[in-house]
Amino acid sequence: MKTIRIALWIAIALLAGLLGWLTLELNRADEKLAEGPFGVPFTLVAQDGSPITEKAFAGKPTALFFGFTHCPEVCPTTLFELDGWLSKTDPDGTKMQAYFITVDPERDTPEIVQNYVSNVSKRITGISGPADKVMDMVKGFRVYARKVPVDEKQPDGEYTMDHTASVFLLDRDGRFRGTIAYGENPDVAVQKLENLIKG
Repeated sequence: MKTIRIALWIAIALLAGLLGWLTLELNRADEKLAEGPFGVPFTLVAQDGSPITEKAFAGKPTALFFGFTHCPEVCPTTLFELDGWLSKTDPDGTKMQAYFITVDPERDTPEIVQNYVSNVSKRITGISGPADKVMDMVKGFRVYARKVPVDEKQPDGEYTMDHTASVFLLDRDGRFRGTIAYGENPDVAVQKLENLIKG
């Protein structure tokens, strides 16, 4: 019985050590994430057809939303709300910028993205480009996106996209500072943007 107790205490000590190490590594990863610009380098296409890189996300606080133009509810709602929050926090549009990045580049050309975004906002810039490069950028920004067939019996037919629905907030150096969740209280969302601008 004594041997079992000793073995249990050793196992508990090892588990505690492992948990301590994991906590330390996660904290280091969070610090590293906050130190440098968020995401990965990329070269894509802005809605007006011009090239756009990760450098566009520096210089001003930035809001990023990843979605798609065939999105029935989450994307248009979020873009509409984001446009309203921007109008409250930065009425003249000089302190902050916002981007809509497609997670469905197969269907969302720059022209389609421009038409979609401009119907909701003059303040938000759409981003698309070659499918492989867009999806590399999406993954590099730690965004979940997956094609889901509308009819499971026709996997190559019509589809929708399952994707992260939060707005990502970056400071003027392109560092990750938080998110605004889908359906978040509008007052809280505005406060988050105000805090980001004050930075």
